[in-house]
Amino acid sequence: MIDNYKHWHEHLPFALLGYRTTIRTSTGATPYLLVYGTEVVLPAEVEIPSLIIIQEAELSEAKWIQNRHEQLMMIDEKRLNAVCHGQLYQNRMSKAFNRKVKPRTFKLGQLVLKRIFPHQHEAKGKFAPNWQGPYMVHRVLTGGALILAEMDGEVWPKAINADVVKRYYI
Repeated sequence: MIDNYKHWHEHLPFALLGYRTTIRTSTGATPYLLVYGTEVVLPAEVEIPSLIIIQEAELSEAKWIQNRHEQLMMIDEKRLNAVCHGQLYQNRMSKAFNRKVKPRTFKLGQLVLKRIFPHQHEAKGKFAPNWQGPYMVHRVLTGGALILAEMDGEVWPKAINADVVKRYYI
């Protein structure tokens, strides 16, 4: 085998075969199975017959056609199973994520600091503070949005996401 980065294209078919024939956790099936409705037959299995090849070789042509037709009819069922498996996988992932999330609640009149992002005009450089304020919570909206007010009572016209503020302790 040549260990040279210039010959990557010679190894690409083997990498693609490995990718397409590996079971995905999210779907519970291989991409090849979802596209063609049957598991892949490796070239080595044609030379050294596996159980699948032996079973298909002993079938008559009419029986093989009928068997293949049944497999094609089951593709939709396999795809539906993969979609259901994917939804269950997403639910498990969201539950695992939500377990780590700590809900933050803000009350009217509470003092908060607002994060300064690097792309904002308030950003003064690398060694400048990352937070500005304090501001007062003027209104709490649904979905984690806040309307802030300056300490002198001037209310901001735009709502701000609660993720970019933190409580200010005196």
